[in-house]
Amino acid sequence: MTIQTHDFLDIDLVEPQDIRNILALAHKLKKVPLAYRPMEGKTLALIFEKPSTRTRVSFEVGIRQLGGHVTTLTGAEIQLGRGETVSDTGKVLSRFVDIIMIRTFAAHKLHELADGASVPVINGLTDHSHPCQVLADIMTAEEKLGSLSGKKVVWIGDGDNNILISWMHAAAIFDFSLHICCPPEFVPPKDLLAALQKRGAKISVAANVDAVEGADIVLTDCWVSMHNSDASVREQLLTPYRVDATLMKRAAPHAIFMHCLPAHRGEEVTDEVIDGPQSVVWDEAENRLHAQKAIICWCMGVDPTKGEKA
Repeated sequence: MTIQTHDFLDIDLVEPQDIRNILALAHKLKKVPLAYRPMEGKTLALIFEKPSTRTRVSFEVGIRQLGGHVTTLTGAEIQLGRGETVSDTGKVLSRFVDIIMIRTFAAHKLHELADGASVPVINGLTDHSHPCQVLADIMTAEEKLGSLSGKKVVWIGDGDNNILISWMHAAAIFDFSLHICCPPEFVPPKDLLAALQKRGAKISVAANVDAVEGADIVLTDCWVSMHNSDASVREQLLTPYRVDATLMKRAAPHAIFMHCLPAHRGEEVTDEVIDGPQSVVWDEAENRLHAQKAIICWCMGVDPTKGEKA
C-alpha cells in the first residue's frame, strides 16, 4: 500500500481536519504508550540557520522516541543557498534521509527546500511563522481550558510576530476570538489579516490593552527577535505592553498566561507572571515534544498508537 506523506509548512497550508487530527494524536502520544515505533530505520535531518533550544531538543528526543535517527546540521556546515540552490539541497538530502525539518530566516527558503525535496519538510520556524510552537500552544490550552471554541485569546505586544501569525492562522480553524493589542508601528500584515477575516476568523487589532478584560488566554513573546536590528526603538514603543500582575488581574480568574520562550524577564513579562500560578509556559515547552512527534507521524502517514498505517 502506498503511504501518503505530507509537508508541514504552515497551519493555513494544512487542511483543518488534519490539524485537528494532529492535535488529537499529540494528546494520545502524551498519555498512551507507543504501540510500535513507526520511524524505525528512518532518519530525520534537522537544519538550523537560527540557534535553538526547545526546537532542537524536542525534535531530537521525539524522533528517537519514535524509533528513528537524527542528523543535525547548522547553516555554517552546509551550503544552503550558497554553494548550491536551496532546492538542490532538498534534492540531495532526500537521497539520504526520510524527513527534513528546517529552522531558518526567510520563508522562501522553507518553500524552496520543500519544492526540491521528495521527502516531507517541516517548518521548524521562519521569520514569518512558527506552526510547531503554536500547535504545542493549542495543545496546552486544550489541556487547561478544554475546547478553544468561543474562548477569548489576547495577544499583547509586537503585532508583527511569527508566533502571532501562526495563532492568526489557527483562529481560522478553532473558532476562538483573537484580540491583538499592539502599537501602531508593529501591526500584523494587513493582507493576511484581511484574508483570514474573510475566511471567518474573528481577529481584531487595537492599540490599547483593554481587550484583556475577561480574557481566557493572555499571550506574549519577546520584543526583540534574532532578525530585529531596531532593539532600542522597539523596547521604547512596547514598554506599555508589558504583561505584569496588574494586567493579568484584568483577565478572567481562570485565565492562563502563555509565552513560547525564551522570555526576557522584566521586559515583555514580569517574574511574578511567568512564575505565577496562571503561567503554563513550562507545559508549552514540554508539549513541543508531543506535538512534534504527532507532526512527524502525520507527515510520514503513520499512527503509532494503532500499530498500523494512518
